[in-house]
Amino acid sequence: MAEVRLDGLTKKFNDSVALNNVSITVPDGSFVVLLGPTGAGKTTTLRMVSGLDTPDEGDVFIGGLSMKGLTPAQRNVAMVFQQYSLYPHLTVRDNLAFPLKSPLLKTPADEIRRKISEVAEILQISHKLDNKATALSGGEMQRVSIGRALVRNPAIYLMDEPLSSLDAKLRSDLRVELKNIQANLGATFLYVTHDQIEAMTMATHVGVLDEGKLVQFGTPREIYENPISIYSASRLGQPRINVLPAHLFDGAPENAHSIGLRPEQIEQGKGEDSLVTRVEHLGDQTRLHLSFKDHDLITVTDAHTRLQSGDIIKIQPEKPFYFDADGARLA
Repeated sequence: MAEVRLDGLTKKFNDSVALNNVSITVPDGSFVVLLGPTGAGKTTTLRMVSGLDTPDEGDVFIGGLSMKGLTPAQRNVAMVFQQYSLYPHLTVRDNLAFPLKSPLLKTPADEIRRKISEVAEILQISHKLDNKATALSGGEMQRVSIGRALVRNPAIYLMDEPLSSLDAKLRSDLRVELKNIQANLGATFLYVTHDQIEAMTMATHVGVLDEGKLVQFGTPREIYENPISIYSASRLGQPRINVLPAHLFDGAPENAHSIGLRPEQIEQGKGEDSLVTRVEHLGDQTRLHLSFKDHDLITVTDAHTRLQSGDIIKIQPEKPFYFDADGARLA
């Protein structure tokens, strides 16, 4: 494995700027998640690292070496795409074995068999090894795509929303398995998603992207507890952070335009009246939808609460975030 450094990457497609001077260091053995909506530049970043696309400016360094002029095969990276890409005429076993049979790797046959068996068990596809790829479901195909990357020993694993096509249970199981694999191998992962649960549960570091720019980089906890902007704050947290006019509550800084309130930053039982408009019982917690001075917000309360729509509760901010008119963090 190796440290990967992106140095001032810029990429344009016609008049559209996909990446704008992005610099990130992916530490050796880390699990870095790039987080942001469609069009933020996440997949373009992966393609720059893999060599599938060439930056207009900047460079990629893997293990301290510049990747300028090197093909994807020469970079020793393994990539899993959002849409599975398998050889339909081959069995699952042969699809998994394919990268190991590369002349560059020269993997012994017994080692190929061992790696296929291990990865197939982890991904719950051992019973499908002799099936043709065309006989698999979409979720099974994506698991084979993930497996084809895992059987290798690349400098870095690049993953572009690999779990998005899986059902909820399998997605949850594979989040745990991928994190365990990464930790046990000491592997370096650069992983793209718009799913904040994946970012919070899997990442050692998160890079928040917006319209091709790197907005914030840090641990999930750092970004959750200390966002530098409304945009960063809204990327992590369920329910999503409430952003309201700052003047609704007393104590806002003079130049504050908005106040940001995560559920734990809303103290109940004190302050001003708020109307309960909806109660969502989710098992381990209950979400309260509130109307406060004609503004909607969401918070959480005890799972066994007896509150109902139409009830009045008192709320007040507790250590909130404040933002200026441009959305930048003030305090």
